[in-house]
Amino acid sequence: MNRQGSFDKKFLRGVQSIFSKGRNLPGTVKVSSEREADKQSQPSADVGSGSGKGSEPRDNEKVGVQRQSSAESKPDGGGSEPMSPMSPAGDDNLTPTDRRYEKFMKLLKQSTVDLDALRELSWGGIPPTLRPTCWRLLLGYMPPNVDRREAVVARKRREYHDCIPQYYDIDNSERTEEEQAMLRQIAVDIPRTVSSVPFVHLPSSQSMLQRLLYIWAIRHPASGYVQGINDLVTPFMAVFISEHCGQDMSAWNLDELPEHVQQEIEADCYWCTSMLLDRIQDHYTFAQPGIQRATHKLEELVKRIDSEMYEHCQSQNLQFLQFAFRWFNCLLLREVPFSGVYRLWDTYLAEGDTFPEYLIYVCASFFLTWSKEMKELEFQDMVCLCPQHSARVAVRLSYDMFCVGNTDYVPAALANGKVGSTGR
Repeated sequence: MNRQGSFDKKFLRGVQSIFSKGRNLPGTVKVSSEREADKQSQPSADVGSGSGKGSEPRDNEKVGVQRQSSAESKPDGGGSEPMSPMSPAGDDNLTPTDRRYEKFMKLLKQSTVDLDALRELSWGGIPPTLRPTCWRLLLGYMPPNVDRREAVVARKRREYHDCIPQYYDIDNSERTEEEQAMLRQIAVDIPRTVSSVPFVHLPSSQSMLQRLLYIWAIRHPASGYVQGINDLVTPFMAVFISEHCGQDMSAWNLDELPEHVQQEIEADCYWCTSMLLDRIQDHYTFAQPGIQRATHKLEELVKRIDSEMYEHCQSQNLQFLQFAFRWFNCLLLREVPFSGVYRLWDTYLAEGDTFPEYLIYVCASFFLTWSKEMKELEFQDMVCLCPQHSARVAVRLSYDMFCVGNTDYVPAALANGKVGSTGR
């Protein structure tokens, strides 16, 4: 069988099996046939719902990913739970937000955190104040055992900072021509990274970005630095800075933080970015085969869900790679307002090893959200429409698809339907 010319049927069955059996994340992935802008629609067909026939997405349906977390539906277990700082005494007075916070706290206070339970709970959103710890745990940077945690993280931080004098703080004459070219490209890309977010463009932030991107590229010669990886560092920077500077991003100034705190943030960003990229490294190796495969699977998924839309794309010679390459390269970061990225990444990181497959379904939903309009357009208008609608659709997906009925940890701008600028 020609692997490039035909759809890998095992892909869809495998993803259905993962979701239906609840590996890591018990729940249901559903396909919705209608997505109205002013209300959440009821799911119309189960994908791998465990009915015994391994159902597949129906034709002429738009894909929407929804998951009902069993942690949300199960009653709380026995025993007292730690109280949320914002809640009054007594379980009867807890708001849904407080109850969810308590579930996270109960998990995080275990001597050894149950990572499967944490992934399941994190899929529907993580409280902002707990996000730094949860992300470190979900990525495997921080061990689940409390007794080992401090020593392991300290060792990883030292390992990163030992790389700075070895690889970065050296004279240019000690670098190869390729390394010099890579450093120049990083220096060119950094000022263009998330241009709408002020803290990223502080001199200290830019220096941090340049160092960790260059060191990552040197230590990963199979891919080296690829444009787009610079964007992937910024959510980690924002989350780990918020641990020390609060949630008001407009007031952040890294220069006000002690030097050792800045060093910890930089090391944590480096390792968490590395661990995320380990899951999708073939997106960035020579010829980027991971993106090629993901785009092919996206095309086949769209064909099965909405054959009319697929045929229209073919008739207009619209190649999926023309718009989907950036989506897979930057994990939709350039399409989503920065205030909504954290919520999106809660689910990304909760997916664990299934994240690359999940991303394909997200992109299918992203694309098919405006298929009705695109079916009326010709090639040139379709090419223009994709980027024009990206921000509007991103708000819908961030609020509707990723909320899964839980709006507690969605930024107000998304909840109110305000798009804002993506700054890309």
